Amino acid sequence: MKMNIKKGDQVKIISGKNRGKSGTVLSVFSSVNKISVEGVNLYKKRSKPKTQGQKGETVLVARPFAVSNAMLICKNCKAATRIGFRLEGKQKSRYCKKCSANT
Repeated sequence: MKMNIKKGDQVKIISGKNRGKSGTVLSVFSSVNKISVEGVNLYKKRSKPKTQGQKGETVLVARPFAVSNAMLICKNCKAATRIGFRLEGKQKSRYCKKCSANT
């Protein structure tokens, strides 16, 4: 399945425990249709001490979640929107379905 969201896009979470939050896409896992977003879906991960005598620490890690739970935020109209594709010559580009601006 083709994913509409790319690394670096601004997205808004539309369902789940983080509904309403927004952030930047850190990584895309197209084989399992998941994305990881900065500051969203955070879980605590406990790490072992690096050397003897130090204490272990708890780190917040952003876990990936389903792409269907996020919508792209248009750069032009600043709203969460669906995405369409256009062919301009031989180039394929994404556009906002609300304001028809290229994203």
